[in-house]
Amino acid sequence: MSGWTLRLDGSDLPERELPDRELIGGKAWSIARMLSLGLNVPPAFVITTRACAAYQRGGFPEGLAEEIAEQLHWLEQVTSRSFGGGEAPLLLSVRSGAAVSMPGMMDTVLNLGITDATEAALASESGQRDFARDTHRRFLELYATIVLKAPPLHLDPAATPADWRRAVEDAGGIPVASDPHAQLLAAVQAVFDSWNSRRARKYRQHNNIPDDLGTAVTIQAMVFGNLDSQSGTGVLFSRNPLTGAREPFGEYLPQAQGEDVVSGRFTPLPLDAMRARAATAHDQLLAASERLERESADMQDIEFTVQKGTLYLLQARSAKRAPEAAVRCAVEMADEGLISRSEALSRVSAEQAAELLRPRLAENATQDCQPLARGQGACPGIAHGLVVITPDEAEARAKAGEDVILARETTSPDDIHGMIAARGIMTAQGGATSHAAVVSRALGRPCVVGCGAGILALAGQMVTIDGAGAIYAGALPMVVPEPADHVWFSRLLDWAEAAGETRFTAPAVDTAMRASGASHGR
Repeated sequence: MSGWTLRLDGSDLPERELPDRELIGGKAWSIARMLSLGLNVPPAFVITTRACAAYQRGGFPEGLAEEIAEQLHWLEQVTSRSFGGGEAPLLLSVRSGAAVSMPGMMDTVLNLGITDATEAALASESGQRDFARDTHRRFLELYATIVLKAPPLHLDPAATPADWRRAVEDAGGIPVASDPHAQLLAAVQAVFDSWNSRRARKYRQHNNIPDDLGTAVTIQAMVFGNLDSQSGTGVLFSRNPLTGAREPFGEYLPQAQGEDVVSGRFTPLPLDAMRARAATAHDQLLAASERLERESADMQDIEFTVQKGTLYLLQARSAKRAPEAAVRCAVEMADEGLISRSEALSRVSAEQAAELLRPRLAENATQDCQPLARGQGACPGIAHGLVVITPDEAEARAKAGEDVILARETTSPDDIHGMIAARGIMTAQGGATSHAAVVSRALGRPCVVGCGAGILALAGQMVTIDGAGAIYAGALPMVVPEPADHVWFSRLLDWAEAAGETRFTAPAVDTAMRASGASHGR
């Protein structure tokens, strides 16, 4: 092999050490780490960032297609399944994975390899005809949007696959390739292309991430959370990403796939719902969470799928967290001996400190107010502004000096420029692990999700968003907190002073507040 790919089964991995994250990307690195710990992970291989760099210079590098075919043959062997045919079909997920976490910014295709023939085989093998048909529809919807660049589609579940393919061709102007091998190469190309999408560039610019890192592509055997009542999918945080409290925090969606949770189109159940449906998998998940946090000495964001009661871990990464959570988590992990005080200081940025000191509601500000809407708090904080319902309008009005609140049915990666521009974010659908929730915490924007469709009718109104879970009419009075008001931040400041650390001094925080827009209301 010319070295464009790497097998994630242990045999290709350097003894007693993990591959370079910059070479294989964060997603594949987390798979390699979980495999090294003996955790249950679907087999996978990765196309490296070297291949992405070569592709950006001049298309698929020589030998890559042949390596993919060889690795695919290995995947068939270890799963005892066949890609593109056979009585036990192998379906694939094709996922992006930059070295630096960019949640939701690049593309993923699930269920690749399903055709009319493999749908029939999957239905026969599982005894679940509806599951096989549902899986086929899911693939075509993603493939149409990600690979063929069609507008987002919601195909009629009652229609036939032939009807779906015609609808995809009508929307995208290109027929779906009939050969699963051709589909796979097209999906890899789409993931490479997504590195330079507008949303990815905007996210990198906002977070000072270099443009030349490129993305790896992880190709992994599918497991099916949509199979039956003993199946499902979800996200678990080893600590609460809103507050930093040392308690598991997560959501579970029965008979679903990961895209359902991330997209925000469905509101998941609390994690306890998993215990009632798959108790053994639930206990294994909590044990894996504890172990992964100890191994990494950081809060973990874990994606998982349950198939017929069996737990599969798909990814584990350092969690995006609200500013309050970042401070508390850093202090408590130092108290627990997981990290040093100097490491705790390094884990809180001046920008997060600035967000922590943003205005909050004055005492009794909501005493005589009835909320316009309520939802699930996804990122704490208070902000007010004019409600807008498109990311382009949010960006334009913010550039003109207006304060805006972005309201969406659910956010997608294409909304990132509007989310950056907005003072706060609210969505009609979705839960606390949806795209809107994860990105708002990364940005430090107050966010409420699952507010109901009525929030879109608030366009043009001035509102106050309380990231604890409510939307109020008008611009409610706010006050500026003092560092001493935050018990965890006060301790961090004491450590910073003792260490001669200047990032949290008033001038540094004020500079960060002006840069991030957090000075609003001060």
